[in-house]
Amino acid sequence: MSSAEPTAAACARRGTSGPGEGPRTLREAIPVFSRHASPRFLIACFGVALGVRILVGRWSAWDAAPLAGLLLYWPIQEWLIHVFILHARPKRIFGHTIDFRVPRKHRAHHREPWRLDLVFIPIHSFVYSLPLLIGTWFALAPSAPLALTGIAGHLALALHYEWVHFLVHTRVQPRHAHYRRLRDNHRRHHFKNEHYWFGVTMLGGDRLLRTAPSVAAVPASPTARSLEQGGRDAA
Repeated sequence: MSSAEPTAAACARRGTSGPGEGPRTLREAIPVFSRHASPRFLIACFGVALGVRILVGRWSAWDAAPLAGLLLYWPIQEWLIHVFILHARPKRIFGHTIDFRVPRKHRAHHREPWRLDLVFIPIHSFVYSLPLLIGTWFALAPSAPLALTGIAGHLALALHYEWVHFLVHTRVQPRHAHYRRLRDNHRRHHFKNEHYWFGVTMLGGDRLLRTAPSVAAVPASPTARSLEQGGRDAA
């Protein structure tokens, strides 16, 4: 990117955006990231899950199975959560408007993509998502050690998600081509067209579900920054 912040129209054409006011380097980014509740909570949960897994022991080659399953499932999960939860529209039911907190926060995130407190997973969502995660793994895994491996792996990927999503919304320039591709993909979603490019840390869901078109083939959306005004008519 150039040092000068491009105009909104130029950002939309290129599917990128100008830099925010956040940290410029990883050294600056780490303390900012660690001040937020969701990363701190995930770090603590991952530490506990990994510690319990080590204490339980009984390691085997089968521990690779839940991790491999996670890697296959994760890009689909990111796509489904982004499309059907984060982009959920308010609904009128019997004269009442139903509009949950998570999609409300996500709409605010689209309006102010450089506001870092809106980047992270809402801390209240862990009240139900963490018990659901633990219960699902113990229900599906054939043994407690494998369930614990799956839980620790899931929390590690969730923490990685928070880190990548945070960095995308800062001025930090990724060194590796993989992370530059993730950054460009997510910024297209914010600044080019909100109906495409739903993946954040893995892009397989977009490829599988056909929401990763050529940038040149997608028109700039006038509602990428105001989701409440635009319907999901193309995903």
